[in-house]
Amino acid sequence: MAEFTMELNDDQKQVRDWIHGFAADVMRPAAAEWDEREETPWPVIQEAAKVGIYSLDFYAQQFFDPTGLGVPMAMEELFWGDAGIALSIVGTGLAAIGVVANGTEEQIGTWIPQMYGDQNDVKLAAFCSSEPDAGSDVGAMRTRAVYDQAKDEWVLNGTKTWATNGGIANVHIVVAVVDPELGTKGHASFIVPPNTPGLSQGQKFKKHGIRASHTAEVVLEDVRIPGSCLLGGKEKLDERLARAHERARNGGGERVKNAAMATFEASRPAVGAMAVGTARAAYEVALDYAMTRTQFGRPIIDNQGVAFQLADMRTQIDAARLLVWRASWMAVAGRPFESAEGSMSKLFASEVAKKVTAQAVQILGGNGFTREYPVERMHRDSAIYTIFEGTSEIQRLVIARTISGMPIR
Repeated sequence: MAEFTMELNDDQKQVRDWIHGFAADVMRPAAAEWDEREETPWPVIQEAAKVGIYSLDFYAQQFFDPTGLGVPMAMEELFWGDAGIALSIVGTGLAAIGVVANGTEEQIGTWIPQMYGDQNDVKLAAFCSSEPDAGSDVGAMRTRAVYDQAKDEWVLNGTKTWATNGGIANVHIVVAVVDPELGTKGHASFIVPPNTPGLSQGQKFKKHGIRASHTAEVVLEDVRIPGSCLLGGKEKLDERLARAHERARNGGGERVKNAAMATFEASRPAVGAMAVGTARAAYEVALDYAMTRTQFGRPIIDNQGVAFQLADMRTQIDAARLLVWRASWMAVAGRPFESAEGSMSKLFASEVAKKVTAQAVQILGGNGFTREYPVERMHRDSAIYTIFEGTSEIQRLVIARTISGMPIR
């Protein structure tokens, strides 16, 4: 297992520069257009597939990087390019993580390739966990999955919301309640194959930021899927539910992770890296502006009020990246998050992104408030990081519970 390092090796630097070039040459020129259109940027995704960035092989290489830095490095560069377009490119990855975290080897080998397709036939996937009344409170989930033993099928009913690629994806990963008595321990994840009857897109959301990424409700009405589409398999689920019931009868015991939380825990440092990318992009625009914009006969960076802001912005970005890299390395090294280091990285980086992008708007003044400059869009985009995949308040709750061992509410 690789030791923790803050220095990328030559191969990683080459990949970083390749992604950075794609972000600079393809994503950034298209960012304003697709933000205004509020549509999935299919031409950019197809270009990403053509060069190999949107592909199973690319994400597998980054995921299995022994240093743990492959994924955060890639996320930072893509989201440096543009957050909305980047989320359209990487949104399939959350569904893929759901399969890797909960599925069998056969399910991983069968379904993940179908989530991406190939450069001539690009596919998408969606991870569906949140519901209208169950966002941070996953215990309030109502979507049900009932097993039809006679047909060896699962029947899904319910409504999911805030699903990236929801309704337009080829493959949907749906978290549903299989045993209501067990609360969050009675959840399981299911694969809904392409063109399955009963699955439809509900409301498509018009958003404040990341507008090039498709976000919508997913409606499930008597959706029947084969028994083999239960991630992990029926035998494993039955064993897990039996253990949970036994612990409940005995007054508690060891905590059992539910399917959605297993996915989120694996992805939080990656979300932190996304936030770092957006923050770094805004900082670089602000620094360049401050160096070239003159007022009262001198560049505005010559004023401490501006220079000190930029110094703080750079310091906070670097600190956020270090937390993300530490958590990413710990995950690949099998080190337990004894102080909720994954949540720490996501919390700090997301808050830094909101603060840094707001400071960038301030440094650009009136220009920063217009759509002629990208910091306005970056500021809108940054708001999502403190909300999705666990709000900042939930991250603080996770951290507080972990470091204290207390059931803080």
